[in-house]
Amino acid sequence: MLECCFCSLFYRNFEKKTLVSPMTMSSIKIECVLRENCHCGESPVWEEASNSLLFVDIPAKKVCRWDSLSKQVQRVTVDAPVSSVALRQSGGYVATVGTKFCALNWEDQSAVVLATVDKEKKNNRFNDGKVDPAGRYFAANRRSVYKLEKEEQIPDGMCIDVEGKLWVACYNGGRVIRLDPETGKRLQTVKLPVDKTTSCCFGGKDYSEMYVTCARDGLDSKGLLQQPEAGGIFKITGLGVKGIPPYPYTG
Repeated sequence: MLECCFCSLFYRNFEKKTLVSPMTMSSIKIECVLRENCHCGESPVWEEASNSLLFVDIPAKKVCRWDSLSKQVQRVTVDAPVSSVALRQSGGYVATVGTKFCALNWEDQSAVVLATVDKEKKNNRFNDGKVDPAGRYFAANRRSVYKLEKEEQIPDGMCIDVEGKLWVACYNGGRVIRLDPETGKRLQTVKLPVDKTTSCCFGGKDYSEMYVTCARDGLDSKGLLQQPEAGGIFKITGLGVKGIPPYPYTG
C-alpha cells in the first residue's frame, strides 16, 4: 500500500470505531467489465486519450490496457513484479517494476530502466506508486508493515474526487469507502461482490465512473467458487460525484 499521512488518521478511527454509519444509494450500479482473473490487480489509471483503463497484475508481471470501447485488453509482460503504472506526459507510460522505475513503450512492448533503488536489498520491490500534482512519480517499498487490531480489512489503493474526498479500496473488506480526509469520517460505503478489493480510480468520458481492481490470490477453492469474478475489473456508476484526471509523469 502507498504510505501517506492519511493512513494514521484512518487507523485511529478504525480502532476507536468512530466511523459513521455507511450510506447506500439505490442508483449505484456495479458490474464486472473484465474477468481478467488477476492474481493481484492493482494501480488502475484512466487514459482519456484512448478511452482505456490501465492496470497491473503484480505477481503475473503484466501491465494491461483495457479499451472501454472495443472491450479488448492488451498486455505487456515485464521481467519482475510490476506494482504500478502511470501516464507519461511525453508519451507512453512509466511503471514500477521490481525496484526499478521504467519507461514503457507500448508499441514495441519494451521497458527502459530510468532508475533503480535498493539494489543491495534482496527480495525487495516497490509495492505501489502514484504521480503527484507536480508530475513526480512516488513509490513505496514493502518494508513498511501495518497492523489493524479491530478490523480485518486493510486500507489499500485510493483516489480523490472533485470535492476533495478520498475513496479507499479496503483489502479483505470487499468495499470502497469515501472518507473526509480532514476528519477521517466515513461518508459512503460501496460493497462489491469480491473480498480482496485493492485499488480504485475515476474514469470514463467525464470521470463519473469508478474502476476497481481486486485480487484472487489468497482465496481457497471454496472462496473462488463463491467469488467467480475475483481478480476482475469492476465499474461503479451512479456515485453522484466525479473524479479528477490522473496526473502524468513529467520526466
